[in-house]
Amino acid sequence: MSESKAKEKNTKDVKETKETKLTKLTNETKPAAAKKADPKPVKPTVRPVEDVVFSDMDVYLFGQGTHYDIYKKLGSHPSVHKGKKGYHFAVWAPNALSVSIVGNFNDWNPDTHPMEKPNEVGIWTLFIPELTEGEVYKYYIVKPDGRPVYKADPYANYAEVRPGTASRLFDISKFSWTDSAWMAERAKKDMNREPMAIYEVHPGSWMRHPRPDDAGFYSYREFADRITEYLKEMKYTHVELMGISEHPFDGSWGYQVSGYYAPTSRYGNPDDFRYLVNKLHKAGIGIILDWVPAHFPRDEFALAEFDGTPLYEYADPKKGEHPDWGTKIFDYGKNEVKNFLIGNAIFWMEEYHIDGLRVDAVASMLYLDYGKRDGQWVANKYGGNKNLEAIEFFKHLNSVVLGKFPGSMMIAEESTAWPKVTGKPEDDGLGFSFKWNMGWMHDFCDYMKLDPYFRKDNHYKMTFAMSYNSAENYILVLSHDEVVHLKCSMLNKMPGEKWQKFANLRAGYGFMFTHSGKKLLFMGQDFAQEREWNEARELDWFLIGEDKLHAQMKDYVAELLKIYRKYPALWEFDNDYRGFKWINADDTEKSLYSFIRMDSTGKNNLAVVCNFTPVERDDYRMGVPKKGKYTLVLNSDEERFGGTGVELPKSVSAEKIPWDNAEYSIGFKLPPFGVAIYKF
Repeated sequence: MSESKAKEKNTKDVKETKETKLTKLTNETKPAAAKKADPKPVKPTVRPVEDVVFSDMDVYLFGQGTHYDIYKKLGSHPSVHKGKKGYHFAVWAPNALSVSIVGNFNDWNPDTHPMEKPNEVGIWTLFIPELTEGEVYKYYIVKPDGRPVYKADPYANYAEVRPGTASRLFDISKFSWTDSAWMAERAKKDMNREPMAIYEVHPGSWMRHPRPDDAGFYSYREFADRITEYLKEMKYTHVELMGISEHPFDGSWGYQVSGYYAPTSRYGNPDDFRYLVNKLHKAGIGIILDWVPAHFPRDEFALAEFDGTPLYEYADPKKGEHPDWGTKIFDYGKNEVKNFLIGNAIFWMEEYHIDGLRVDAVASMLYLDYGKRDGQWVANKYGGNKNLEAIEFFKHLNSVVLGKFPGSMMIAEESTAWPKVTGKPEDDGLGFSFKWNMGWMHDFCDYMKLDPYFRKDNHYKMTFAMSYNSAENYILVLSHDEVVHLKCSMLNKMPGEKWQKFANLRAGYGFMFTHSGKKLLFMGQDFAQEREWNEARELDWFLIGEDKLHAQMKDYVAELLKIYRKYPALWEFDNDYRGFKWINADDTEKSLYSFIRMDSTGKNNLAVVCNFTPVERDDYRMGVPKKGKYTLVLNSDEERFGGTGVELPKSVSAEKIPWDNAEYSIGFKLPPFGVAIYKF
């Protein structure tokens, strides 16, 4: 795989300083906050070599696939041997003829530091005194056929900045966390009964410096300060970060990983990344990472044919390769490989306090024929297309991670109708906490792209998701995949003239945020980015300052997020009918949808109606469950949101006029493309 990519020239050269950008981003001028001192570093843990070498028990557990802190033994670790400080190295390469360590410290000479193979499981070890943090290194591996190859450390905690591919020594024991309150509170939570509004972000293209010398990337620390302010202002509960595990190629967006145990060096070192997590937690914001156990790239320096044989991948190319992606597939039947992956999930939770992992491309792991034609795949022992080893892997992974870290989340991007993705492993489920609702996403986007005239013929695309809502714990997503590759931005998916595009998008977001399921928006969607996302440039923040409609859309999404977090009816019972009831799901001719969201108290229920046509309904009437006063919570057509300014009554009393199969009803004017929410 190529490690270079032509950079797309940004069509608008934004020259503002980062302070000016932030002011424009938030659409207001804020006084500079006093800068808090960084947490004081703790004394590094320099362990005796005896603590890091492999014992017989370590060998046994690794062979069984149950050495859950394997990362504390494999890789490079600061240690002391015979009174001398240095680094201890351990690498699994059972089929290598020989392994040695090379780097600047020995002029990359493979004869200087040969490793020993002290056990039958195939782990090579060596202690090198006087090595210090920051040194680069690789393993020089002689394959079974006698040819040498230079390999990065699969368990390295830090790497060279691309295009360099060497591993780098780093002591990850010296950061002092100050997020204990967050971690303690998280352990008490059942996230199914909590609000979750996720902001999906690619850090390298969220916001950039205008300098070209280092691609303009914000460091983890700079990013931390600015993203935290934005998330707090907008009222998101979580941020999901793409492309944190080390990867060689910017254009892969981080989905072709070469360093599973290393946060990418593009934005700083491992402690800089810890600063980001710590700051988010101190601000009350959770952090989810994209995690990619589905495949890995062919790059010679990385995992592919690591010791000269298919070590991490299936040996049979029909099982071990993705023809469409040009990548390798992990061998989920090999205990040491499962241990590598499960240990990695634990590593991110334990060492970086990550709150959840979103597992990429789960379907590609579950199906042996995923993306393959006849003759390109091998059936399982029963003659079917299910990868039985991957199924067992998921059950094992999710049981261990969720059991070890209460309040954490494992989230599946699973694009098929595989049953019980979020079911319990003991009930033959896969054990995930949540599943991305890809079906809802595709139906929603297909519907919203239609001219309003034709929506009546596709009415049930917007109601279908509720027919299977209780099957899984869902997250409604409008992810990065929906705004790339000529799919258009969310705004430009919308039909009509400019005002109609914005009004359609307001209606769509209103429907999404009141529908059952947790929420995820990709960056830029909340201010109606016009261009498709491109990893080579920052978001078009200038739109907020240049066009009032974009600033108003940002304000509207912020209002939706505020309402979403305020009312438990919108999140307490996401996956059962205690939380949702249709008022009228069948008004096809008018393309209207009305429903009720309910919480456990019965005191702050919400009645919602969404109008997906440009027709103003002067005499709209909606059935309601009881008499009493109904108080306006949201009118999406307010001028402050970019609407036409149709006014709705601040409160309205239910009348004993039967409507929508209800004994009572309320009447009001419904704006074009309007969303109205009333509390009762």
